[in-house]
Amino acid sequence: MTAVPTGRREVLYFALRNGKLLAGLAVLVPLLVLAAVAPLIAGDDPNAYVAAPASPPSAGNWFGTTMFGQDVFAQFAHGLRVTFLVGVLGGGLAGLVGMVIGFVAGYRGGLVDEVLNMLTNIVLVLPALAVLLIVNAYLGVRSVGVQALFIGLTSWPWAARAIRAQTFSLRSRDFVDLARLSGVRTWRIITREIAPNMSSYLFMTFILLFGGSILIAASLDFIGLGPSQGVSLGLMLNNAARWNALHLGLWWWFVPPGAGITAIVGALYVMNVGLDEVFNPKLREL
Repeated sequence: MTAVPTGRREVLYFALRNGKLLAGLAVLVPLLVLAAVAPLIAGDDPNAYVAAPASPPSAGNWFGTTMFGQDVFAQFAHGLRVTFLVGVLGGGLAGLVGMVIGFVAGYRGGLVDEVLNMLTNIVLVLPALAVLLIVNAYLGVRSVGVQALFIGLTSWPWAARAIRAQTFSLRSRDFVDLARLSGVRTWRIITREIAPNMSSYLFMTFILLFGGSILIAASLDFIGLGPSQGVSLGLMLNNAARWNALHLGLWWWFVPPGAGITAIVGALYVMNVGLDEVFNPKLREL
């Protein structure tokens, strides 16, 4: 029987043997690489008119062209960059807000917990779409940064609740009591005692927030509430629907962005299941 290493090597050992995690990475990594090198292989302007309109996939245009002669592959590659950027910014902000509120509420308890829990419930039931419509109508700001900010500030409640529950279970542990009796400040206890013991859980939470941010951004772009400039996978679907690509038989215009969004989000969720099996000893397979 093969000996199983311990510590960090143990996690790496099971990670390299987890089929779900490896399958998710096999899908996600090539898309990340394509997004990183997009300007090198697809040019700097994805909206440039480069070929005959409505051309099917060919050696010169791998994903064909739009009704206006724009290269679909160039738009897809650049759209991946924006999609990943919104996912990282929106998911990162949501994770940060969720951690701060979840840690503080779970550790302090009492009135602080009640106030923060009330705030979480308010944001949870907030009609996010209506808020975005108001922002667009009165501010007129539609950029990737604003979109990521909006997603981050409306997607954190479930993460805050989950982190709060985990913090509740850890705050009564002996090592936390010892730190408290030693006079260690609250924030140092949270960051140095509680958070490190939840690192794997926090990482998986960020992956879910990352995938959720991508889905929300794609949905907003598709219904016309995303950035009006540039290109993203959701905006590609919006343009394809607006110009009747399906009815005209231009399948190469809407299939790549739709498949890209599905692949990214699906890979992230499969990776999350794999990471759960890696980090949880009860779910590991030798």
